[in-house]
Amino acid sequence: MISISRCHESDSRNWNVGGRSAFLKQEQRFLGRVSRRSAYVGRLIRVKYYGEKLSRRGLLVRGGWLTLGLAVVGFRCDLLAMDVTMLDVAYAGSMGSLMEGPIRSTVAQRLNLEMHGRAQGSSALAQLIAGGNIRPDVFIPITPGPMLTVLRAGKGETAEPVAHTEMVIAYNPKSRFAPKFETVANGKGNWWEILQEPGLRFGRTDPVTDPQGRNIIFTMMLAAKLYKQPDLVEKVLGPTINEKQIFTEATVQARLQSGELDAASAYKIQPGPFKLPYITLPNEINLSGENVHAHYPDVSLSVGGKTYNPEPLIYYAAVLKDAPHAKGAVSFAEWLKGNEAQAIFRKYNYDPPGDASALHA
Repeated sequence: MISISRCHESDSRNWNVGGRSAFLKQEQRFLGRVSRRSAYVGRLIRVKYYGEKLSRRGLLVRGGWLTLGLAVVGFRCDLLAMDVTMLDVAYAGSMGSLMEGPIRSTVAQRLNLEMHGRAQGSSALAQLIAGGNIRPDVFIPITPGPMLTVLRAGKGETAEPVAHTEMVIAYNPKSRFAPKFETVANGKGNWWEILQEPGLRFGRTDPVTDPQGRNIIFTMMLAAKLYKQPDLVEKVLGPTINEKQIFTEATVQARLQSGELDAASAYKIQPGPFKLPYITLPNEINLSGENVHAHYPDVSLSVGGKTYNPEPLIYYAAVLKDAPHAKGAVSFAEWLKGNEAQAIFRKYNYDPPGDASALHA
């Protein structure tokens, strides 16, 4: 909030040089903020200075008239003093386009919250939160595992499901393999055979730090069973940790769009913002079910010293204990479940959470 204080008498000789300029800049910034924050939209008060030299007294008088004028048109003093509340949100890297675009702008308008986001692999974020290395207000990972890590560490009590997605294979429309992927998209050919072709550059994320890195491996495991291709995982992905294929989640789609990759692992929500086409996978292997572990009890992956099983691709939101901005965090978490936020999710290709249950510590 901008405040104007009396200048020391020793500074009065410099008023017309430095003070006047600073005052005018403050005044115009103040007007800009008022025009954005108030309900009195569309009427921008314009103050013009025609080169006249104003004394300090004259400027203070103008400031007084400005305050009076704002009161006349209906501005409240507490509105002018109102500051935007900060909100720190740690979220799955796959949500970047949504969170930094329509979610950020909408919560600023509706909830008066200035959102600061941290996008990273959900498992890595969960470890940082559980270890006390970061203290976000809200955590939004994908799959139950990372959220349960945080809740069981005593950092939260309840997590509510807010959205749902599924696995797909995205591809670059300018790749030399694009015509073959388009043929598959039209119902002919096998996508998994294209991924085995020599020279195809495939991208995925780290299975140690990011659920999607594990989910593409689970998808390939299930595809191997479905299509009776026992060595499909090795032929498409190579070793579990394959440095030639693994990139951070926030960069995979950008690399695909730039032509650095021909195809990549993705959630259904990811290719759209990059204007990339994708191959829809059968329900038997795309992890869209809400009970995938029960359906595939014999499928597991050991990596990074842990063993994982397939999990439903549900996004959960939790307000964390001792959140620095608790009031805003609660408002934001409630808003995510409401009609406005859910409409934004649908527009960006997220599916509703369905019958998914809340998670508890």
